[in-house]
Amino acid sequence: MIIRFDGKVVAVTGAGHGFGREIARTFARLGALVFATDLDAGTLAETAEAGGITTRAMDLRDRADGAAWIRQIEAQTGRAIDILVNNAGGVAGQGPRPLEDVSDQDWDTIFDINVNAAFALCRAVAPGMKQAGGGRIVNISSGAGLQPSLTGIQAYCSAKHAVVGLTRQLAHELGPFNITVNSVAPGLIRTNAATEAQWESYGAEGQKALVERIALRRLGAAVDIANAVVFFASELASFVNGQILQVDGGR
Repeated sequence: MIIRFDGKVVAVTGAGHGFGREIARTFARLGALVFATDLDAGTLAETAEAGGITTRAMDLRDRADGAAWIRQIEAQTGRAIDILVNNAGGVAGQGPRPLEDVSDQDWDTIFDINVNAAFALCRAVAPGMKQAGGGRIVNISSGAGLQPSLTGIQAYCSAKHAVVGLTRQLAHELGPFNITVNSVAPGLIRTNAATEAQWESYGAEGQKALVERIALRRLGAAVDIANAVVFFASELASFVNGQILQVDGGR
């Protein structure tokens, strides 16, 4: 089967680099009308250089602004969004610290970008998808959403667990409207400064040990995550709902 998304409207968050950039560009290559957002206008512009991608730089911690972005896409295209990919997230520049040293603001920031933004955008696309008779939502969680996090960051691990819970709950709520909600849970993939810092912190011996715990004996790439998202968004996954797909090479 040849997978195409010609004429489909796709919204991708966190598209300025890494997974989000690869996801946006992949959907564009497959014919979709892609709308992408990120906090960094410069990296977002680099993503759009591949063509077929309309961008808007914004801070998704502002939930009202996120909802306005969805309405803008619907108005511009004259239709509902077909596929929403909630990829924005990360550790917000934080590193592992003792629990007693974690401030409320640091905790809230990670929840805002990983969970609250995804919730707000799911809420914003739901009415249009219901009216259109269906849709696809794909949330990028993490292996940290299924077990303790390699990052050692309490809020990140907790937030990714919340993304998994949100995915499963919305799958049941929105399933009757032919809207599927699934999640891709990546393992450690070196795509940005944060993952590079994490990788370097292990040292040569730690890096070797980590790779040896992966069945395929190698790290993955952003394209592996994009491919999993494409599967969930395609007709191949029309009866797949509420699932968490670990893309980690087999741990």
